[in-house]
Amino acid sequence: MRHLLYILFIFPLLLVTSCSQNEEPVFTRYRTVFQIGDQAEWAAKDLNDRLWGNRLELVPDGQIFWSRTKIDIHKSPEALKPYGLRLEAYGEYEVFWDGVLIGKNGNPGQEADLPPEGELWITFNIPTHLTNKGEHVMALRLSNYYYPDHIGNYGLRIDDYHDLLTDRLIQNSYMHVFAGAFLIASIYFLFLFLGNKKEYLTLIFSISCLLFFGLTMTHFVRTTIPIHYSLHVIRLEVITSLMFGISFLIPLYFSMQFPYPKWKLFLGIYTAVLLFIFSIEHHLFDLTILNMTLILLLFSLCIAAFGVYKKAKGALLVLLTLLLCIFIRHYVSLNISLFTGFSLILLNMLYLLSLRIKEQRLAYENSLVQSTRLRLELLKKNIQPHFLMNTLTSLIDWIEETPKKGVLFIEALAKEFDLLNQIENQTLIPISQEIALCRAHLEIMEYRKEVNYSWEEDGIDSEQKIPPGILHTLLENGITHSLPLEDNSVKFKLLFESNGTYDCYTFLTYAEIIKQASAQRQEGTGLKYIKARLTESYHDQWEITSEPAHHGWKNVIKIYR
Repeated sequence: MRHLLYILFIFPLLLVTSCSQNEEPVFTRYRTVFQIGDQAEWAAKDLNDRLWGNRLELVPDGQIFWSRTKIDIHKSPEALKPYGLRLEAYGEYEVFWDGVLIGKNGNPGQEADLPPEGELWITFNIPTHLTNKGEHVMALRLSNYYYPDHIGNYGLRIDDYHDLLTDRLIQNSYMHVFAGAFLIASIYFLFLFLGNKKEYLTLIFSISCLLFFGLTMTHFVRTTIPIHYSLHVIRLEVITSLMFGISFLIPLYFSMQFPYPKWKLFLGIYTAVLLFIFSIEHHLFDLTILNMTLILLLFSLCIAAFGVYKKAKGALLVLLTLLLCIFIRHYVSLNISLFTGFSLILLNMLYLLSLRIKEQRLAYENSLVQSTRLRLELLKKNIQPHFLMNTLTSLIDWIEETPKKGVLFIEALAKEFDLLNQIENQTLIPISQEIALCRAHLEIMEYRKEVNYSWEEDGIDSEQKIPPGILHTLLENGITHSLPLEDNSVKFKLLFESNGTYDCYTFLTYAEIIKQASAQRQEGTGLKYIKARLTESYHDQWEITSEPAHHGWKNVIKIYR
């Protein structure tokens, strides 16, 4: 866990520092002009393009059109280090530099007849003799069959050709490792949730990590897998949908971690706002993502501020982290701030989970200590002087008056002590062994109190196991805190039922309950012992109720799966 925290903490910092190093560009780009048509001389460097338009709204049916962009190169390339040109443009096209064809991406003008070819992001090598310091012209001969209304706004970068080819690969290798860490975290916490299906915070964190893994991989897949421009919108739809999921889950997580009044109502309002942002202007993907991020930060800030006001553990760190995310957003690009911010937020969620797991572990260890202490007290209770004195007194009378009955009593006493000795140090025992202990105890008590004790059971699954002494303790409580019925009898009945969610033991006492003892019975040593043993074996996956009933007393123990 600690190593995972280090990895998740260090990578966001590396991401910010590495991506925020803005080197001085070697070029200046001027405005791009467009013209529908197809003439070979439009590639010439000295062409007069003053009458060309600044934008084209629509070029239907995959028609050919041209664009021209003037570019100033600030310094000539070093020897053996030619410049490269990396383009991001909708369409299939040919690239001319100062009138010279330097590359081709797909089949412009033939898209309706040929299958899609080419990539959305592609890098071309510019011959060294064409990149001397001074003014140059980049001309593109394009067609845009699939998105005829997406014309222009090319992503363009000129730099060392080798660096252009390798820098994204290096960045992607880091990001893949980074994404892998979140995938491992997602799987780890998913298994934790499967082991304890009441821990919904663990499930939310697992899904958030999985969505963030998907977001990272989808964003950076462009370097490793060639993507035709016709598929780019699908990729953006996937990214926006993943962002929506993350934007919903993070405030949900903080709402459950730092609950505030009417949090379900406010979360519903937040979800409605998020859906509105997601739906309106949906085709403007960057704007939609930016707005969802801002509303996420704003809502989460309010939750964290409430947590700080209530002095909730970890709330202050979450508040500072969210403020740091806003600070980062102002100094780096949207993409970088997005991945850095989510990384830090998920790191906070992981920290809060670790605090929660630590608290649960401490509670479990305390339950073990308490269980051991109560077990000793219960053992002392079973062999206390008062119990021994009464037992031995009864034994003397039976030996003098009815030696056979005395022998049977000694055998019953030996049987119970033998069973207690067998189960004393075990965590779970077969239910049949626990029932045998109860029957042996009833036999002893019947000799001692001369009351007709009886035992019934129904639906018992002999394969089930249970912490030792639980039913025995309920039985002792029933004997201690009740009086026989008019026919001098007390009956105990154990019922078992099971479904896909839990196993249920119902322990019924048919007797007259001593009213003065009812309140003491609610939280006496016996019930404390039962709760400690249940916690030791099932953590918090159990519940017990103990209450009067018309026939006497009713105890119900549910053990969740």
